[in-house]
Amino acid sequence: MTPASTPPWWHPESLARRKPFLDARRAATKAVRAYFQAEGFIEVETPAVQVSPGVERHIRPFATSLREPGGEEGSGVQRFLHTSPEFAMKKLVAGGMSKVVQMCHVWRDGERSPLHHPEFTMLEWYRSGTDYGALMTDCENLMRGVAKAAERTLQQGESLRWQGRVCDPAKPVERLTVQDAFARHIGIDLLATVEDPANPAPPPDKLKAQARVQGLYVSESDTWEDVFFRVMLERIEPHLGIGAPTILCEYPANLAALARRKPGQSNVAERFELYACGVELANGFGELTDAAEQRARLSAEMAKKARLYGEDYPLDEDFLAALARMPPASGVALGFDRLVMLASGAPHIRDVLWTPPL
Repeated sequence: MTPASTPPWWHPESLARRKPFLDARRAATKAVRAYFQAEGFIEVETPAVQVSPGVERHIRPFATSLREPGGEEGSGVQRFLHTSPEFAMKKLVAGGMSKVVQMCHVWRDGERSPLHHPEFTMLEWYRSGTDYGALMTDCENLMRGVAKAAERTLQQGESLRWQGRVCDPAKPVERLTVQDAFARHIGIDLLATVEDPANPAPPPDKLKAQARVQGLYVSESDTWEDVFFRVMLERIEPHLGIGAPTILCEYPANLAALARRKPGQSNVAERFELYACGVELANGFGELTDAAEQRARLSAEMAKKARLYGEDYPLDEDFLAALARMPPASGVALGFDRLVMLASGAPHIRDVLWTPPL
């Protein structure tokens, strides 16, 4: 059947083809909610329309306009569809809620591939009074629970699968620092290339030079971050989560605008990512709760976004006010659709979305 004659997603033929994947999604949703209920979490709902969509410089939001009743045409104020419920959920933690979880739709413009969709489902949760190691354990348990749910639904093995790669979530998870991953897979001493108080002036092109020696293409206009992400994409991520899950942790502090620095190691932040089958599934932090430092980091991120894309979003002042009262906490966001894909064997993210019309 040619693409031109492919029936729409709502056609009985299309739904029948996707039904096993959607059945796995229903089972996974039930398993996730059961886990958080057993852990004593409160499931919350926060608004999708926000003052600020987030800070990640390469994530592009959808903009909208909010007009009050009776307002004239063109009188609305700019708002954004959230790219994550992070700011709103941290306000709840600041208000005294110690364990909160949310499964919600989020929006990111310009993202479309077998693993990306402009509108997708994010599972996000926070624990106050715990370090981010507890969230790593949550991720491990959720992977196993979703894999078991898919196995019972589809009558298949409990392995996660993607493009010929296999990951057994029942196996012990490897915890690997970013520094060790760069050393193992490309032979680069990453932290020696990062500016920090103890190493204030590394050669500006040191990472570029080391990447070139390892055979990667690097242009003169590439920034340190451009090179970092190229190394990650081409040389490191394909090796992560193969056979068993991998947790990549202790990111350079300049790549973790919302995470606190690791005590005793100022150039490293308490950030981790979960991988299976070479696919990133989750991104977690030991949360930064210093409002002044957070303001400075958000402003720096916005300045970089403005230089890259000519876009500048307002800071969420209410979030910064709440952060000043927020207790020590850790939080993580997990791509629910991706986890269902890997657990069910779906070849494309559209296959696990109930209504993917975009």
